Amino acid sequence: MFNYLFITNKAEIASFAERCGVTRIFVDLERKGKLKRQGHLDTVISKHSFEDINSIKKVLSKAELMVRLNPLHADSKNEVEKAIEAGCDIIMLPMFRTAQEVATFGGFIRGRAKLIPLVETCGAAESIESVVALDCVNEVHIGLNDLHLDLQLNFMFELLANGYVEALVKKIHKPFGIGGIARVGDGIIPGEIVMAEHVRLGSAGVILSRAFHLRSETLEQLTTQIDLKSEIEKLEAVRKKYMAFDENELQFLHNDFCKRIQDIVG
Repeated sequence: MFNYLFITNKAEIASFAERCGVTRIFVDLERKGKLKRQGHLDTVISKHSFEDINSIKKVLSKAELMVRLNPLHADSKNEVEKAIEAGCDIIMLPMFRTAQEVATFGGFIRGRAKLIPLVETCGAAESIESVVALDCVNEVHIGLNDLHLDLQLNFMFELLANGYVEALVKKIHKPFGIGGIARVGDGIIPGEIVMAEHVRLGSAGVILSRAFHLRSETLEQLTTQIDLKSEIEKLEAVRKKYMAFDENELQFLHNDFCKRIQDIVG
């Protein structure tokens, strides 16, 4: 199964997104250190709350509810308890650098929810084999934005073009997702071009980016600006088409992807 993730704290959007084909609703509670890391970029510092978890859980019938908490800190155990009590199915741990951090965090969860470590630091990438060997880890997600910053690259998709992610995923023997994606035919790197990389690398999930839903903050904005169901269906049709491609055909698409990245970064 390939997962499409939608970040929202609005119950009405979550319910609608589920009906449109989203398989995971993503509530983002990460605050610590994020403004310092990303304050100079065109990114969103979330204002989601623990109360949003419960309100969204009530409207979902089949989509999983994922919550990104803060990096490991003194109050992490309490945050984990609050997220689980509110009804989350999956907890994401961001900005870790060692397998021990993941193990400690997993000890707080105690198998009551899935754990997805978010690989977005050099330390996390370097310790990936130890991380995926942990029984508490169910899946992994590779965060291209912060990881490319930590590696001092100019563009997050360079990580897919320069072989860094490819080398990383060869060490991951559990399901993994990669970054975010725009709509088919849209974005700096159109969705279908990025999806080819997901298929080539064996990815099992992607976040529908702000570019995908045009930064919609209300259900009215979302339904007015795009046909979400149709856009997800188009992306899924592309994915299924590429799944039938052989290795040479996928390599041809990868070469095109690399050329596009090179044209952007110079």
